Amino acid sequence: MKINKIYRLFALVCITMLCSSNMLTAQSKGTEVSSIVIDEQGKPLNNVAVFGPKGSQTSTNLNGKFKIALSDNGSLVIQKKGFDSVLVSFANITDKITLKKSVFLASEDDEIKMGVTTKNRREIIGAVSSIRPADRLTFDNTQFVRNYINGLMLGVRGSSNVRGLGNAIFVIDGVFGRNPNFLNMEEVEQITVLRDANAVALYGSQGRNGVIVINTKRGKVNQKEFNVNVITGFRTPLELPNYLGSADYMELFNEALDNDGQPAQFSDDLIANTRSGNNPFQYPDVDFYSKEFVKPLINTFNVITEFSGGNEKSQYYVNAGWNREESWENISPDANKGRNRFNVRGNIDFRVNDWITSSLDGIAILDSNKSAFSSLLNAGTSFRPNDYAPLLPISLLDVNARPGSNLIDILGAAQSFDGFLLGGTQQFQNNTPVAEAIAGGTQENIFRVTQFNNTINFDLSMIAEGLTAKTYLSFDFFDSFREFVQNDYIVYEPEWENDKIVGLTEFGVNERDQIERVSTNDFVSRLAFYGLLNYKKTFAQNHSINSTLLAYYNTQKSNNVLQTDKDAHIGFQATYDFKKKFFADFSGAYVHSIKLPEGNRGGFSPTVGLAYILSEEPFLKDNKFINYLKVKATGGIIKSDAGIDGYFLYQENFTRGSTFTWDDDRSSNRRQNITQGANPNTTYEDRIDLNFGFEALVMNSLFLDFNYFRSELDKQLGFLNAEYPSFYNTFRPRDNFNSNLFTGFELGANFNKSFKDFSIAVGANVLYSQTEALKRSEINEFDYQNRVGTELSTIFGLEDQGFYSAADFTQDVEGNFILNSDLPVPNFGAVQPGDIKYRDQNDDNIIDNDDQVAIGQGSSPWTYGLNLNMKYKNFNLFLLGTAQNGAVANRSNNYFRVDGNDKYSEVVLGRWTPETANTATFPRLSSVANQNNFRNSTFWLYDNSFFRLNRIQLTYEFADNVCKSIGAKDFSLNFQGNNILEISKNREIRQLNIGGIPQTKAYTFGARISF
Repeated sequence: MKINKIYRLFALVCITMLCSSNMLTAQSKGTEVSSIVIDEQGKPLNNVAVFGPKGSQTSTNLNGKFKIALSDNGSLVIQKKGFDSVLVSFANITDKITLKKSVFLASEDDEIKMGVTTKNRREIIGAVSSIRPADRLTFDNTQFVRNYINGLMLGVRGSSNVRGLGNAIFVIDGVFGRNPNFLNMEEVEQITVLRDANAVALYGSQGRNGVIVINTKRGKVNQKEFNVNVITGFRTPLELPNYLGSADYMELFNEALDNDGQPAQFSDDLIANTRSGNNPFQYPDVDFYSKEFVKPLINTFNVITEFSGGNEKSQYYVNAGWNREESWENISPDANKGRNRFNVRGNIDFRVNDWITSSLDGIAILDSNKSAFSSLLNAGTSFRPNDYAPLLPISLLDVNARPGSNLIDILGAAQSFDGFLLGGTQQFQNNTPVAEAIAGGTQENIFRVTQFNNTINFDLSMIAEGLTAKTYLSFDFFDSFREFVQNDYIVYEPEWENDKIVGLTEFGVNERDQIERVSTNDFVSRLAFYGLLNYKKTFAQNHSINSTLLAYYNTQKSNNVLQTDKDAHIGFQATYDFKKKFFADFSGAYVHSIKLPEGNRGGFSPTVGLAYILSEEPFLKDNKFINYLKVKATGGIIKSDAGIDGYFLYQENFTRGSTFTWDDDRSSNRRQNITQGANPNTTYEDRIDLNFGFEALVMNSLFLDFNYFRSELDKQLGFLNAEYPSFYNTFRPRDNFNSNLFTGFELGANFNKSFKDFSIAVGANVLYSQTEALKRSEINEFDYQNRVGTELSTIFGLEDQGFYSAADFTQDVEGNFILNSDLPVPNFGAVQPGDIKYRDQNDDNIIDNDDQVAIGQGSSPWTYGLNLNMKYKNFNLFLLGTAQNGAVANRSNNYFRVDGNDKYSEVVLGRWTPETANTATFPRLSSVANQNNFRNSTFWLYDNSFFRLNRIQLTYEFADNVCKSIGAKDFSLNFQGNNILEISKNREIRQLNIGGIPQTKAYTFGARISF
């Protein structure tokens, strides 16, 4: 296949990159050079890192002196935290080398890569937060990017929702829209979150909800590294569904039938024999969530290697990894192999000449998951425990019970599996999940990713000092397909006599597929390009300007989608600063959208920002309490089509309707129906944004970052219900009318302190984001039905008043329940004692949909993150917790809302009966669908607040002498627990997945070594 050729080509490119890089760094041993490193006051600096060619390294002593071998054409990289690093060639080495102390928040470690631009933290005006995982991976060894973001990044709810606006766009290595799930944390150099309009302006329409920028690692001059990270562990389910066994199910279903005035379906003898468990094959009691079918734990394994290096002319980086995870199914190990993921990332940066540098990046990922055709985790939600025994032991067959029977012939031709035959019945011959898992064949879902980037950087100082340019080209291709072999098989329905199987009825045929088939599931191809022109200049000593002009274009194609997605915009940013303490910024974008009609496809998004470092003023300059203080304010408008879900929504749509006749039925025509009205004035949606904040360092140990924000999403596309009569609904147009408001604040605090052998770092962040529907076109009869003024995630439903009691009814001579006349009449069908009673909100004496009110908020306004890192000598303890509160959620699936003949879960044990009328937690049982009890109401809501201990890790770092003895730079061991504790009122509900892979807690042991 073509894609396999691409993978082979990419592997060849990676090998070539590595070999060429090794050749480029291969140099002679050279001669020994020495020097003393001093600061600007002439004071010697100790522990300064000195990197020589070919990975050689040393550091300065207490007198600031170092010695190292260097060839005639080599150079040294000299680095110390808090100082600007320098690159010194052999010819320029003197007896003393001076390092300049970095300005606070303006060092190399404070460089914030914001996707298409790079600034140091001191210069940033907008609401931006950033973290460097490379500094933390030793004590926080998680490898999932989304898990890393959750709880650590200010202003983010979960892993991608910025300020409650919605999911932000990910920009990875300058490419808009890439998926962070393709990364492991070992690859990541920096994660940055851009939150306000001023920070996201350069990203055009796609940046409306915020931007999360991820930059991966690259090689460094003279710094040769080889790192290995091995993680092994296991996962256990937090919760599994708890369905009732056969005997309980049959008893309760008989009760449901009795409530409906129907005779019992299951006899007392059948129930008693089932409950005894003496013959679970004749009287089955099947639980697909038991250890017989689901493993109590699964093993995981992850190994990641990376190596990098280079010299002044070229630098390289390669990362390769393998992740393995077992399947949860405890049956048919040949089919349920589990998941394997292989990834390779490589990049090389090289100098073409004195004014051109370039880089090449390549990524290849192969992800496969081999499984059976049926999922017992899914089938278990509907397969009743008493339906039939899915496996029949051959040992229970009595071939001599009936002389002349064909049981011997059937057994001789049957396929057996570990001493069992596949069970089934005539009724369930097409519902045999266990048989399908064992004999139905296998499928392997394969997902492949190929990504390529090329960057060319131009130094145009020969035209104008400070002028640079950049081009960026990227190509992404994703495809998924399924390879499968599907077999037919026979299932057997047994005939029992004296606890023995004396007869078998066959259903189906045994036929193994001899051909492996392939089906395409999905593919996406994306091509993107942007060009960047940057001008940076300081003039008159105290005045500086940094400006950027960006042109961006992206196109994306998907299978089975006719319309190609296209995004294009021109962005501009200009930042002025005075004495590096007063900053003013103007940023904007002119966006283009093919989702809008001709004439409205262009839109301009202007933003402005101001920042003032007050701590540079004399009244705060030498303040011992406030070491740094910056105040900032931004505002602007982001025009976006991101909320417009589809193309050609501005046009009239027609469909062919029914036929009509005319001319005395001698002629006929077909009607043309309008399904969408035209609106040639459709335009962009607007994000109107204000942000006020400050950053402060207090007592040289506590850093604070605070922002208040107000964002209005205006001109959202929707239907104007109040503008058109009801008969116009089928062909009314969409209009830019709806408006939503997002207000709140975010506060981040980081405290660091050291006491001899002990150090502590505490980080906390709080996000409060409240939303409101500002404008809607509504024609509701009652004010409480309006959405204007409500929170956007408001859940509407009925307000329950408990259960109907026997006193609420009278009975006629036939025993039918008649609701008392003083009670409102439900419009959802007849009710009886044990059904849910609802409040009549409009006092019309009828319970119907007009009585639905706001009953809860589905999105948490409060989000918290807390991390703690304590280090004592070689031991390190890290904890990360997250919390949310202020929201409710619905118990919405048939595990909780057991209706009619649904399978019974544990929740029905709290059912209403006359004896439990005062303590019941579930309505009365019924064997038929109940239209009253399972409507959205306060009865089914639960508090969704929680605190979760996401990660805890204990790390031991071996001393330098141990590392040197094994030839390593660093060596550490760690033990980590993930998702091991949750404190919440409804933990059992929150942690339960129905019909899929369970939520898990995980324990891992890791070893990390660097050479």
